[in-house]
Amino acid sequence: MRTREIIAFFALIALILLAKYVLPHPMQFSPTLSLIIIILLSLTFIIIGVLTLQGKFVERRIVFIYVGAALTLPFFMQIELEVPISPEVQSAYDQIESLNPGSKILAAFDYDPPSAPELQPMADAFMKYCFHKGIKVIIMGLWPQGPQQAGQSVEAAFEDDPALRDKIRYGVDYVNLGFQSGNEFVILRMGESFKAMFPADIYGTPYDSIPILRNVKNYSNIDYCMNFSAGKPGTQEWVQGAVDRFGLKLSAGNTAVQAPMIYPYLQAGQLDGLMGGMAGAAEFEKLTGYKDKATTFIKSQSFAHIVVIVFIIIGNMAFLRGKTERKVK
Repeated sequence: MRTREIIAFFALIALILLAKYVLPHPMQFSPTLSLIIIILLSLTFIIIGVLTLQGKFVERRIVFIYVGAALTLPFFMQIELEVPISPEVQSAYDQIESLNPGSKILAAFDYDPPSAPELQPMADAFMKYCFHKGIKVIIMGLWPQGPQQAGQSVEAAFEDDPALRDKIRYGVDYVNLGFQSGNEFVILRMGESFKAMFPADIYGTPYDSIPILRNVKNYSNIDYCMNFSAGKPGTQEWVQGAVDRFGLKLSAGNTAVQAPMIYPYLQAGQLDGLMGGMAGAAEFEKLTGYKDKATTFIKSQSFAHIVVIVFIIIGNMAFLRGKTERKVK
């Protein structure tokens, strides 16, 4: 290990200890300081561009440092990015907004922890909005970890507003039916009988003993459905099995990778609304008024994209300079 790498390692350890034991929590930069940091970083890009034109190229590790800074610094900056609302996210929000208090919505959590950074923020905002609006939520999952992620969303709603712990009652205002294997078969069977697939909730309480499930036999007794999906089984199976066959009204939240495959269903009118990736989550948080993780994460994502684009431009500058030099020779 070279001397510079050893120094960098200990400097990193020192920064971590400083952040943990010395700096105030949570540490936030003022809007003025945030703007100064952005201006200084912009100036360094100009300097790197000038050095590149002079034939003095930066090392790859410098690029990595800039990307790391772009991902990290926005967490401490008190700046607001304008988040434009896309029609598909607006439609998903409008569908939920149109529901009356007491309406029942089926929430299918079809994802696991690796996909949580994109899907958990929109699920949290969804749960908070439903609880505050008085919409009853019936939770289930076709992925084993899905109901656990739903439990985190419920807890996030209670932490955001502690008064909800006394207001929202399990079994009356929401219920977690847990996971059921079978993929598409579960969706099709629920079109005839929820009880056949979920004879009890995650605590073992019989289906017929849960107040929120009284008079809920199948999809015809559900006012709406929201699916949070990271793959198969997920939104595609819900559209083909529940929307097409039983007329279930559905909106979805998907990872950025999966969303392009779901847009055809949205354009065909089989899906009411769609939230795609971190951007969709940030838009949904803005619409519901519960700005949280996605609103912060989208800043880091945007800053990182800008840094990558700038270095692509600088890289092309270096390429064109080298090409010009070869022609001169």
